[in-house]
Amino acid sequence: MNDTDVSKQIQQMVRFIRQEAEEKANEISVSAEEEFNIEKLQLVEAEKKKIRQEYERKEKQVDVRKKIEYSMQLNASRIKVLQAQDDVVNAMKDAAAKELLNVSSNHHVYKRLLKDLIVQSLLRLKEPSVVLRCREDDLHLVQSVLDSAAEEYSEKASVHAPEIIVDNNVYLPPAPSHHNAHALSCSGGVVLASKDGKIVFENTLDARLDVVFRKKLPEIRKWLCGQVAA
Repeated sequence: MNDTDVSKQIQQMVRFIRQEAEEKANEISVSAEEEFNIEKLQLVEAEKKKIRQEYERKEKQVDVRKKIEYSMQLNASRIKVLQAQDDVVNAMKDAAAKELLNVSSNHHVYKRLLKDLIVQSLLRLKEPSVVLRCREDDLHLVQSVLDSAAEEYSEKASVHAPEIIVDNNVYLPPAPSHHNAHALSCSGGVVLASKDGKIVFENTLDARLDVVFRKKLPEIRKWLCGQVAA
C-alpha cells in the first residue's frame, strides 16, 4: 500500500469519526433540548399550580371576608329592627300609661275600680289583717269603699271581714307630672301588704299595665314582625 492509499484511508477514518461525532453531538443536543423543554414545562406547570393555589387562597379569603361582612350587616339590620320594635313597644306603653291618667279623672268609675282592686288584693293575700297604701289624692275615695270592699271579700272568701289599716304616714307617689318627669309616680290603684310586711301585693294601675305588657309582648312582637315582613 502506497502513501496515497494510506492517506485516503486516514481521510475516510477521519470523515467517519467526524460524522459519528456530529451525529453524537446532534443526539446530545436533541436530548438536551428535550430535557430542557421538559424541565421548562415542569417549572411552568409548577408556577401555574402555585399561582392557582395562591388565587384560590385569596379567593377563599375574599369569600370569607364577604361572609363575615354579610353576617355583620345582617346582625346590624336585626339589631336595628329589634331596636325599632322596642321603640314602638315603649311608645305603645307610654301611650297606654298616659291613658291611665284619665282613669282617675272620672271619680265615679275610679271609685268602683279602687273597690275592685282592693277586693282582688284581699283575695290574693287572704290575710285577716292588712295594711293598705294609696296615693294621698285617693285617700278619701279609698276610705269610702273600704267597708263595702271588706264585705265583698268576706262573702267571696267565706271568711270574716279583714282588718284594713290605711297607712296615713306613707303614701304612693303622686300622678306623673310634666314638671318632674323623672320623679317616682303612680297613676292610681293600691298596694296591700300583710300586717308583718312579709307579703306584698302591688295592685296599682302601673303594675297592672306592666303585667299586661309582659303577657302581651310576644303577641305584640309577632304583630310587629308581620308588619315589617309586609
